[in-house]
Amino acid sequence: MLKTDLHVGWTVRAAGGEVPPEIAASALPATVPGTVHTDLLAAGLIPDPYLGTNEKDLAWFHRSAWRYDTVLRAAPAEPDERVDLVFDGLDTVAAIELDGVVLGRTANMHRGYRFDVRHLLREGAIPLTVRFDSALEHAEEFERQAGSRPRPYPHPFNAIRKMACSFGWDWGPDLQTAGIWKGVRLERWKVARLASVRPLATRTRLTVPVSVERTGNAGLHVEVVAGEHRARVALPAGTDHTTVELDIPDAPTWWPAGYGDQPLVPVTVTVTDETGEVLDEHHTRVGFRDVRLDESPDEIGSRFTLVVNDQEIFVLGLNWIPEDHLLTRITRERLEAAVDRAVAANANLLRIWGGGIWESGDFYDVCDERGVLVWQDFPLSCGAYAEEEPMRSEILAEARENITRLAPHPSLILWNGGNENIWGHEDWRWKEQLNGATWGARYYYEDFPALLAELDPTRPYHPGSPSSPGHDPEDVHPNDDRYGTRHEWEAWNREDYTYHDNFVPRFCSEFGWQAPPAWSTLVATIAPDDLHKESDAFLLHQKAEDGNGKLDRGVAHHLTVPEDFAAWHWATQLNQARATSYAINHLRSCAPRTMGSILWQLNDCWPVTSWSVVDGAGRLKPAWYALRRAYAPRSLAFQERDGATVLAAINDSDTPWRTGVRLRRLKFDGADLATADAGLDVPARSVTLLPLDPELLATLEPDREVLVADADGQRATRLFAEDFDLRYDPAAVRAHTVSVEGGYSVTVTAASFARDVAVLADRVAPDAVVDDMLIDLLPGETHTFTVTTGAIVDGEEFSAPEVLRSANSLTIPAKVG
Repeated sequence: MLKTDLHVGWTVRAAGGEVPPEIAASALPATVPGTVHTDLLAAGLIPDPYLGTNEKDLAWFHRSAWRYDTVLRAAPAEPDERVDLVFDGLDTVAAIELDGVVLGRTANMHRGYRFDVRHLLREGAIPLTVRFDSALEHAEEFERQAGSRPRPYPHPFNAIRKMACSFGWDWGPDLQTAGIWKGVRLERWKVARLASVRPLATRTRLTVPVSVERTGNAGLHVEVVAGEHRARVALPAGTDHTTVELDIPDAPTWWPAGYGDQPLVPVTVTVTDETGEVLDEHHTRVGFRDVRLDESPDEIGSRFTLVVNDQEIFVLGLNWIPEDHLLTRITRERLEAAVDRAVAANANLLRIWGGGIWESGDFYDVCDERGVLVWQDFPLSCGAYAEEEPMRSEILAEARENITRLAPHPSLILWNGGNENIWGHEDWRWKEQLNGATWGARYYYEDFPALLAELDPTRPYHPGSPSSPGHDPEDVHPNDDRYGTRHEWEAWNREDYTYHDNFVPRFCSEFGWQAPPAWSTLVATIAPDDLHKESDAFLLHQKAEDGNGKLDRGVAHHLTVPEDFAAWHWATQLNQARATSYAINHLRSCAPRTMGSILWQLNDCWPVTSWSVVDGAGRLKPAWYALRRAYAPRSLAFQERDGATVLAAINDSDTPWRTGVRLRRLKFDGADLATADAGLDVPARSVTLLPLDPELLATLEPDREVLVADADGQRATRLFAEDFDLRYDPAAVRAHTVSVEGGYSVTVTAASFARDVAVLADRVAPDAVVDDMLIDLLPGETHTFTVTTGAIVDGEEFSAPEVLRSANSLTIPAKVG
């Protein structure tokens, strides 16, 4: 097998649509893999679509067509040689021509394509052309033929196999990219090639189904080498499939993060002819582990608990969307940084949301190495999907290809049929709109289970998030908290984050709260005159329906909504952080009834106000620090149970947590009002609820008292009124900054109770990152924040009111820039 990448020498030019004349005038160099957007950006022909209001100025792209051209130079095929032109991904509606001959037409960015071109090779330059037509127009035409189906957004994203959020989402831009977005190459081979290799590893066994494609009927051998173990089987003439089995009783066990190590074993699969010559080979890695999903019935409903290597896992998860809307700009280094931010926040799972893409091999490799579990949605989200042809064949083809591609990865732990489709059909008035038309049920309940039974019986399958497996959705609601998975969006959309107390889900796979991006990200995205929440530019980067209204109403439940934009920015970020902590503490304290929390969302694909805890520039929002604390292996949180306040002690570690806890009710000035000491003895991987002495809760002045619990460096606080009624000292803290190696040390001292103390370091230097945030300080206490930055600044800037923030600072109008 000889593989030659075809990534150089490409040009791209407009081929249709209302393309601006200065762009349509000529061809320009094209980067492959790449997209037209990134080529136009590189040529300076379009403005950055992420800045200001540029996104809407590029709407002409939606109905444009483009042509990629290069020349292929390849020797003619030998008589016994096969030569294939292979595209790993085309985005999306493409026609491929070689030397004027149409090789094929495609309409699915989620799969690859292979064309036999041996009959077209000749001496000299052979023109190779890929034309991309409008994905939007293709989807509209499919709708005209198959009928329109329900969806939450104007464009028919559910009528084409393209990244759904490419057409815009409630956190993403509407750019609708086009291009050769993955690798393209020429493959020359003789006798046979490996058409499919699917390593499936359990704790002590490796099973490798192998398929070959032949040019003849000669006998072959397939060999699998896994570490020090190997097995070789014959593949007789006329046989194209075999399965190689290796028993490995001493295989090193792969564990999720927080439970053990992640040893990965190299695997090599080769196919040889009868003389022993290697015809093709495949290299990958596997991790040996078992996984199952416990959905056993109980007195409540049924469990939803992931079990890895016989160990129940409380999932500390985050929803993942594509790291950049312009997908070809995503590098392995960016993926490593993003996943590392999840690991640093104590997460153990990422859910690949169904409106994005099948992520690259780099993504799963990174998760394999770090022990981050991956929940994989099939890419169908928030819409009704036709089951007629050609849609069904495309969906099944991409599913088969990607199940096979992802099979080796130990991080991949669960397959999920799609996002909010079953819920939508049951609850969002789809039935009357569909009037009996297909909507995707066959995929979720028949096709995907059948494919997985054939291709990957080693992993559990869930029909949809949310859903109540084993029950007809008309009998048991898909979002019923007694079964399966739940999405909690009433809190954000209509209520308050305290609304989480009304439900105890078996597994909460979506919930979250919005906030703007970090200040440095915001000022790099919109002009100074647009730094207010009603500007066109700000609103273009706030995609949620009534997003700002929901932000204001969410803040108003707890804080006075500031009029000053900078103070509003801090108040909304603080409220997101509190909402994150509140929901997670509730879910974790309800274990083992609840066994999973997947926050919406880790990341952003561009600079936007959204539910992410890391913004589109990779900066950490205050909510990220709240998440890290809430997902800590050991934590404390005050909770309400049956009308009483208790202290939840959460121990998600392998050893018992035995320590003393000190409980105090104090006035904001530090005066002790009530004190109690108690012993904690929390078994490994469990939760203990500690009842409180009534004296600790017998507040006399609820507007100036706080309840505090301290144990082993963990602290929980509970206030007795909302912030707008509390008698905070607005100037409770002062700071002293000194320069240290790699940045600055900011020591903050409290003269009165100070809540949620934060140093918004990026307001001083855009590259600055602080090590912690949202610290509650009692009178006389100090906390030192470490700021990492390459900038040289005046240390006093870290004491400025727009930088040194707290809940206290929101009790007075803070007119800061």
